[in-house]
Amino acid sequence: MTSRAAVQSVVLLLIGGTLLRIAWSGTYVRYVKPGLQWYLVAAGAVLIAVAAVNLARVLRGRHDHDHDEHHDHGRFEPSWLLVAPALALLLVAPPALGSYAAAHGGTALNPAAASDFPPLPDGDPVRVSLLDYASRAVFDQGRTLKDRPVTLSGFIVVAGERKYLTRMVITCCAADARPVKVGLAGAVPPDAGADAWLEVTGVYTAQTDQDPVDDQPIPFLSVTAAHRIPAPKQPYES
Repeated sequence: MTSRAAVQSVVLLLIGGTLLRIAWSGTYVRYVKPGLQWYLVAAGAVLIAVAAVNLARVLRGRHDHDHDEHHDHGRFEPSWLLVAPALALLLVAPPALGSYAAAHGGTALNPAAASDFPPLPDGDPVRVSLLDYASRAVFDQGRTLKDRPVTLSGFIVVAGERKYLTRMVITCCAADARPVKVGLAGAVPPDAGADAWLEVTGVYTAQTDQDPVDDQPIPFLSVTAAHRIPAPKQPYES
């Protein structure tokens, strides 16, 4: 059996199995958008199929065995290094990005942007995304939010005496994630520390803060009710 080909096949098998595992278990949403699930399934299946074909060829002795041991051994280590990330995802899936990443990232809102915002849906309180609330508060000066109780959810980022409700917004995957932050005023649970997930209900307030990372405005919500919630299956907004 050719060592190089066998190692490459095992690496492909592990990576393909990892993709299938995170796709079927749902943990893939910690890394990419929900709409990419079937792409991960397809990619994992292709990798496993390629690995199976390669292993079959190795077992049938169709690979060249003319490499000397020293030449073959030198290729073992780089090949096996590729196994480490796959094993990490298989054994201990990293959590979604949280308060540390958010605290070190500038807000995803850009005050130079402009848009027309439709009225909020009927029903009070109305559930809106953190990105929608922050965009309406900053770009529309809260005109479509006034006198309407809203419900938001996110995790806590603590900065000094301030607490910000935060969600990471992604375009494609966690690699391009940026935080959207909404400052909390009013009835904020005192025991809500960093990374605690909250569902809060409140009303628009004109209070703002400045993000220390990129100097962009952070809107606030005047909280009337709040309670702890578990981290959602889909932690990111897009």
